[in-house]
Amino acid sequence: MQVMRRYAGYWAAWTAAGLFYFTQDFAPRLYRNDPAPWTQVFTGWMAAIYICAAFTPVILWLGRRWPIDQSRWPRTVALHFLFSSIFSVVELAIEVPVLLALGSPGSFGEVFPRLLVYGFHGNIIRYWIVLGVQSAMGAFRLRVRSSELAAQLTGAQLNALKMQLQPHFLFNTLSAIMVLVRQGESQQAEAMLARLSDLLRSTLEDVEAQEVPLWRELEFLRLYLAIEEVRFQDRLRTSITAGPDLTDALLPHMALQPIVENAVRHGLGQSENSVLIEVEALRVGADLVLTVQDDGPGNLSPGFEGKGIGLTNTKNRLERLYGQESSLLVQNRRPHGVLVKIVLPFHV
Repeated sequence: MQVMRRYAGYWAAWTAAGLFYFTQDFAPRLYRNDPAPWTQVFTGWMAAIYICAAFTPVILWLGRRWPIDQSRWPRTVALHFLFSSIFSVVELAIEVPVLLALGSPGSFGEVFPRLLVYGFHGNIIRYWIVLGVQSAMGAFRLRVRSSELAAQLTGAQLNALKMQLQPHFLFNTLSAIMVLVRQGESQQAEAMLARLSDLLRSTLEDVEAQEVPLWRELEFLRLYLAIEEVRFQDRLRTSITAGPDLTDALLPHMALQPIVENAVRHGLGQSENSVLIEVEALRVGADLVLTVQDDGPGNLSPGFEGKGIGLTNTKNRLERLYGQESSLLVQNRRPHGVLVKIVLPFHV
């Protein structure tokens, strides 16, 4: 079935070419009041074109057997010029008996030299057009295949990064629960385990998703913060702000959790006072801007570039998903604290 469709495509393409040549030839004849009947001109051109069409599989085979590539192009170009010359002569030699059978006057010896003069170069051009279309289609298929492979590679890289993140926050949470158990805080440990169960359930629901709506990401973030609130009790204060028009905006799944975790660890973990962690989502032009900031004592050293798993992972995922259209900025706040800002294209 596929072979039949391919040959039907060859026939349709050559028919279109034959109609083009016929109109190109007949229009000037009509303008000059040439007495030649249109049926004769039409059958002559279509006969020549369909003979060329019969040679299409051979030309395509020659193109596959001796492709024109950068390493050997002078040799293969010369070879195809030879093949195109042979094709032109053979096609014209076959065309003469067909035209004589259709009623053209003269003999083979009279018609063939005339056709050779008028049709030799045209046949060479047709040979190279077939070869050019074959090369263009091959290059197109190669680009499509390369794009598919690149998309598959990007998907595999994103999945690897995401699978790296999930155990990261899970191990940190389990470590916090172990600390509570050792301290005899069994009630708090049980509360953290219950909330961890809800968090894992939410994670499994989105295990295949690279992007989730903002409302879903904030729901996941609130579950995570509920665990940390059990651990730090009244010392942790949080604020999450997002406009109602942003709820369906897409962002990488678990993009905010590692950043908030860093704020808890470096801000609250290094302070005996309460710390406010603020999460805000804004739309600025064509961008979605996400900020996480804290007022803890943490200050970044001048050479800090976010080399931890959380920030590095998030930055890599942003680059793979959005390329140069995204950015991640980490900077000190005044008089103390840290601000992390994520910018990515707004889309729903």
